[in-house]
Amino acid sequence: MSYRIVLYRESEKTLDGLDRTTARRIETRIETLAQNPFDPRLSKKMETAKDRRYSRVGDWRIIYRVNEAEGILDIVAIRPRSRAYA
Repeated sequence: MSYRIVLYRESEKTLDGLDRTTARRIETRIETLAQNPFDPRLSKKMETAKDRRYSRVGDWRIIYRVNEAEGILDIVAIRPRSRAYA
């Protein structure tokens, strides 16, 4: 099952501001997560927010929530590692 990707406004702004190479790597990871958002090789549960997961892409973190009932992958935030867990 492939999940429908929904980018929050903050995520879109961050992605638009990144260099092309980093943005493409993050976009590729998001597409991969849409196929299997629970893959333990690609993501982990967040300790601070139990309904969210994160995926590492270099020094960046993709923070997302999965709505299994509706088949939606909500990309809540894309942040540098230093600000991702606050």
